[in-house]
Amino acid sequence: MSSKVPPIILNNGVEMPQLGFGVWQVPDDEAEQAVTTALEAGYRSIDTAAVYGNEKGTGKAIAASGVPRKDLFVTTKLWNSDQGYDSTLRAFDESLDKLGLEYVDLYLIHWPLPARGTFVDTYKAFEKLAADGRAKSIGVSNFLPEHLQTLIEATAVIPAVNQIELHPHLQQHASREYHAEQGIATEAWSPLGQGKGLLEVPAIIAIAQKHGRTPAQVVLRWHLQLGNVVIPKSVTPSRIKENIEVFDFSLDTEDIAAISALNEDRRIGPDPAALDMV
Repeated sequence: MSSKVPPIILNNGVEMPQLGFGVWQVPDDEAEQAVTTALEAGYRSIDTAAVYGNEKGTGKAIAASGVPRKDLFVTTKLWNSDQGYDSTLRAFDESLDKLGLEYVDLYLIHWPLPARGTFVDTYKAFEKLAADGRAKSIGVSNFLPEHLQTLIEATAVIPAVNQIELHPHLQQHASREYHAEQGIATEAWSPLGQGKGLLEVPAIIAIAQKHGRTPAQVVLRWHLQLGNVVIPKSVTPSRIKENIEVFDFSLDTEDIAAISALNEDRRIGPDPAALDMV
């Protein structure tokens, strides 16, 4: 099945599907089936990470899918304990081996760990991987504007993507504005707020009823119309298929305003300024 997902153009000219499939918290032995289901449903962007422990299962699904490699966009991430120039290169080799791929489309630093001061050296290794063609695009995850500023001043390649927690309860206005100024794509993890009450908010339910859609589809559509890249995750086949059926309707100005009014600057995940976990 071909993909119905439109691409965005990253700052290096690479095309990235605006909606992808995330495998966070999916065990390795379940990842193969989940990714297979996603690829059959039309997803072409798959987002994993070393720390998820499911790069092997993800790679098996990719290998068995029959989808040409050039039509796929595969993201993985460097875990915190591997930050540093040489250790980054070793960790990348391990991820590539587990995935069974010759290159990844996007490689991300998973967390900035500002207290350790290693993300600049780490990113310089990323620049080498990009120069060697082994990572087609490089970027970061969970970086605040001040971390990005430090990185941009000390290195030569502006990150293509910053993947951050972003949903209607945490709309990240300052980060999105900074990304736009720098030409960095904003990618939302937990775009549905991990379902913690967000999909039961009356305003979202009302918009869903108005359009004959599910609350999850409405929230994903909100992201897409803001210009965010989204990577919803599910292991339920019906939800995997439902989450990609968001390109045949649009929210109006009133809908967008109602969802934008839900911001509480409330995180589900850790604060990137304070996290120091390896």
